[in-house]
Amino acid sequence: MERECKYHKLIMLLLLTGAVYFFLKFVSPLVAPVLAAVLFVTIFGPVMKKIQSRFHVHRQLVAVFFLVLSVVLSIFAFWILATFLVGNLPRWMGGLDAWQQNVTEAAVGMCEKIGSLLGIDNLFLQERITSLITEGVDDLQEEAVSGFFSHTFQYVKILTKFGGFLIIFFIATVLLAKDYDDIINGMLEREEWHVFLEVICGIIRYVASFIKTQLVIMSTISLICSIGLTLLGVPNGFLWGILAGLLDALPFVGTGVVLLPFLCVSLSGGFWGQSIGIAFLMIVCIFIREMLEPKLIGKKIGIPPIAMLIAIYGGIHLFGIWGILKGPLGFVIIYETYHSISRR
Repeated sequence: MERECKYHKLIMLLLLTGAVYFFLKFVSPLVAPVLAAVLFVTIFGPVMKKIQSRFHVHRQLVAVFFLVLSVVLSIFAFWILATFLVGNLPRWMGGLDAWQQNVTEAAVGMCEKIGSLLGIDNLFLQERITSLITEGVDDLQEEAVSGFFSHTFQYVKILTKFGGFLIIFFIATVLLAKDYDDIINGMLEREEWHVFLEVICGIIRYVASFIKTQLVIMSTISLICSIGLTLLGVPNGFLWGILAGLLDALPFVGTGVVLLPFLCVSLSGGFWGQSIGIAFLMIVCIFIREMLEPKLIGKKIGIPPIAMLIAIYGGIHLFGIWGILKGPLGFVIIYETYHSISRR
């Protein structure tokens, strides 16, 4: 009897895993705005209820206020970032020219050493390598510009999808805010919906833990990069460090987008101490994220960090870049659903 019970639990776990994979792979992209609205209303539901009872306004208006506030804060943060990037664009272009000149001088010096060592004329080598470097930089700039314009339609398509997502998300949030209490009370009255509510609570704990973890990691990396770049003598090192910490939260982007160009410029300029310091900063940032993320999330929701690490790794292989979110989320859904059903 005990063996048969274990067999049934294994079958249930396998079926549950397959169902969760099917949901995350094929269903969730179709209903993503509604799912986001459910999480938004559930997380901010208590706050909206307090505001509603205190000021005697409809909860839909409170939901609209929260949405508008989120949009305003996002636009303000994007404006600050865009202003900073555009303001430093001329300096980047000047840095690219300086990098090209440094690389060319280093290549010419190497040609002179090779020519003197082999006893041959090095003028041809110098001219050839100089032309290759110049052509390479020009081709890189042309490819960047042409690539941007050739993918304009794709960018417009992505922005259109994102706009549609926001519209559906806004509408679903307002509608759910109106009927949220009735929906929850109806679920509580039916026993078969209790498993679903427990899973929702587990997902909310995961989302809240994920957001808090990202804020902790971003703050830590921003502080380390700001101090490190400032001490290493990088211009506007404090602001660049903050930008590196913010970009570190993006999947497969990380601090390398900010630190790697500085590393290349330092190496080409022969600033070996600064180069070693920037490389050390990159390693420290990678180590911090890889160590803190599974540990903090797993600790908050009661799951071992090694399990969260495996979930992140498996999610990347199954879902691509979104696997960083879907992998742990799928694991939480399976974990909460399995234990909820087992308890019953």
